[in-house]
Amino acid sequence: MAISIAIDVHGGDHGISITVPAALAALAANPDLSLILVGQQDMLAAELARHNNKYPDRLSIQHASEIVGMEESPSAAMRGKKDSSMRVAINLVKEGRASACVSAGNTGALMATARFVLKTLSGIKRPAIISAIPTMHGHVHFLDLGANVDSSAEVLQLFGVMGSIFVQANEKIDSPKVGLLNIGHEDVKGNETVKAAAELLKNSPVNYVGFVEGDDIFTTDLDVIACDGFVGNVSLKTMEGLAQMITSTMKEEFNRNILTKLSGFLAMPVIKALRNRLDNRRYNGAILLGLRGTVIKSHGSADIFAYSQAINEGYRAVQNQVPEMIEKVLSATDLSNKTKN
Repeated sequence: MAISIAIDVHGGDHGISITVPAALAALAANPDLSLILVGQQDMLAAELARHNNKYPDRLSIQHASEIVGMEESPSAAMRGKKDSSMRVAINLVKEGRASACVSAGNTGALMATARFVLKTLSGIKRPAIISAIPTMHGHVHFLDLGANVDSSAEVLQLFGVMGSIFVQANEKIDSPKVGLLNIGHEDVKGNETVKAAAELLKNSPVNYVGFVEGDDIFTTDLDVIACDGFVGNVSLKTMEGLAQMITSTMKEEFNRNILTKLSGFLAMPVIKALRNRLDNRRYNGAILLGLRGTVIKSHGSADIFAYSQAINEGYRAVQNQVPEMIEKVLSATDLSNKTKN
């Protein structure tokens, strides 16, 4: 089926210098994809001309006069900038002109605006941000990554269920293994909220395998790890910082003297393989789960490759009908009627 995605071209640290070439790369990779570039028309037309647009039939421009700043408050962006590239892109999903929206802009503003415009699926009060992170066994999907800094046991249960449905739909895994992030594996460990969430997950329609500690994240063979947004966001930023430190330290040590430079040259195939496995650009594109529509959050500092990956993530989510799958499973259970704030 043909899939149309709206791109907030001004979102992120680099704007159209990244989003436009990334859009063209995504079109080259997906013949049945069409894109609507949302932003200031004159700037976009000039940028497309500079890149020699080869896909005029699958690429269109929707003018938006305003831009949401990366430091802008979510409420100010939502109420005061109704013609921002972010808001207009989400409106296109609401109107059915696009099947998904991709933005590298302000996370809080994106979540608030998407929730206001698209609304949540029945029974879901707290949408969650989910993304894959690399592990020794491939990758694991992690949620919530910052949408909700404080969550009840019922909401954590729903995160686990939504994560399981997402992986089942997007990766065709029949019974995804779900874990709950905690400070220990034992049932007596953790705060009362996490312990209560574990009991709820044991009686949920998911393959819940128990608690997961922080040092298990990269070694586990789980498919989903659930936690509240405060813990998830801190964990994610820690992982990204550690990966940068490892890369920087290796480069510094290999450049220390002539012998280490020679060692680095000989080890180059291993270094490149390690860099590729730890490259978080490959996993760019976090999905806002629980909305009546597909919204993808790209990392603000994404380069062309990373941003095109975010577009591809949106393409797959639409293909696999992720929101529809979540609504279908939840409507077949009583979970959505029991969820509390």
